[in-house]
Amino acid sequence: MKVLIVYYSLYGHVHALAKAVAEGAASVEGAEVALRRVPETLPGEVLEKMGALDAQARQAGIPVCRVEELEEADAIIFGTPTRFGNMCGQMRQFLDATGQLWARGALVGKVGSVFTSSNTQHGGQESTLLSFHITLLHHGMIIVGLPYTFKGQMASGEITGGSPYGASTIAGGDGSRFPSANELDGARFLGKHVATIAKKLTA
Repeated sequence: MKVLIVYYSLYGHVHALAKAVAEGAASVEGAEVALRRVPETLPGEVLEKMGALDAQARQAGIPVCRVEELEEADAIIFGTPTRFGNMCGQMRQFLDATGQLWARGALVGKVGSVFTSSNTQHGGQESTLLSFHITLLHHGMIIVGLPYTFKGQMASGEITGGSPYGASTIAGGDGSRFPSANELDGARFLGKHVATIAKKLTA
């Protein structure tokens, strides 16, 4: 049973969640987990001006995803930062290249899930997750969110990401806040939950 985690991360926040999602998925017996990045579309000089080169270097060892890998997986968990309440352009461009998979129904019946990061507490996390689901539905995927059995999303004692639509984190206005212990727990829960459902479906 193959679980594929496909993400884009400019400054490393989504990358941190992706690693936690992978840990959760790998905890399910029989799960084969692969972590992949979508191709970068920004030139190096732009990334340098944005102060993102260090974060990009830390992800250099993670292979860039090939569209064909989506068909080989039983479950796909996507990660994207928010861009004005929607997915980032890099992820959109990658998904726009999946037309041949759609035409063949190659992803129909596979489990799909999404996690995200935004700068602010109300910076479009839920709309990003929900609007991402539209693409998964067009591919005929079975959408899995973050259920309330993950009690961490009921917490009110701290600012935290996480919603029934998927795991998430808040980067803070200057990007200095990285995923909290609770947010990482939510990402692990999501990974395990998706892998558990995929295992049942592939049995």
